[in-house]
Amino acid sequence: MTPQQYVHDKAAASGSSFYYAFRFLPPARRKAITAFYAFCREVDDVVDEAHDPGVAATKLAWWHQEVKSSFAGKPSHPVMRALMPHAPDYGIEAQQLHAVIEGCEMDLQQTRYLDFPSLQRYCHLVAGIVGEVAANIFGRTQPQTLQYAHRLGLAMQLTNIIRDVGEDARRGRIYLPVNELQRFDVKAHELLKREAPWGYSDRFTALMRFQAERAHRLYDEALALLPGEDRRAQRPGLMMAHIYRTLLREIEAADFQVLHQRISLTPLRKVWIAMRTNWQAR
Repeated sequence: MTPQQYVHDKAAASGSSFYYAFRFLPPARRKAITAFYAFCREVDDVVDEAHDPGVAATKLAWWHQEVKSSFAGKPSHPVMRALMPHAPDYGIEAQQLHAVIEGCEMDLQQTRYLDFPSLQRYCHLVAGIVGEVAANIFGRTQPQTLQYAHRLGLAMQLTNIIRDVGEDARRGRIYLPVNELQRFDVKAHELLKREAPWGYSDRFTALMRFQAERAHRLYDEALALLPGEDRRAQRPGLMMAHIYRTLLREIEAADFQVLHQRISLTPLRKVWIAMRTNWQAR
């Protein structure tokens, strides 16, 4: 299997909204973003699939070394062999890849966040940096587009957190800030329940509505920051924004029933949203 086929299969297997947006890019940019996304999936899977935190930490340390070796001209993993030819063309830097790995390392070291600023640091590493690299690959000409990309990455990561509250809790992680749990009088043990009636309550709904309203504000702020000069090039990011925001609205419509299930959009709906966004941004 070639490195290119490996990263394509990795991206396609994820079923992510990102994959649907990539398909509208020109071939060279599509190959670059697919390889970068496969890198993000590889390091994220280390944490999600490892049962032993020590083993996961060792694997992430290996990835740090692989990034160093790759930028020294000696990539060994198929993901890095697929990604490195595109690094000079799209300004992909070693420090950006190290930052993504550091974000995954935080999942091994920290399972609670005291307040939103603490959570923002995590989101910056696992989503803001990803948005920055993606914006450069899509085609960025204006400095302000990076602000848009970081704000959009934060909004999308918060959407992920809202969607995955129950799934993350079953892994022992609660990303909702502790001071906000306290504000709405929601107890951690309520989120960790694994059987009916789970942890649903008016208090939980109010907490989740607060999270959703913040995410919506961030989507609005991100879209307002995108310069008109880069809007056409950034269509894949806009596709992802519309897919994720539609998902957020679905979660709201389901009254935030996210503790016992993972609410998602069908592949057909994602394709339709991507196609509609592509047409509107022309």
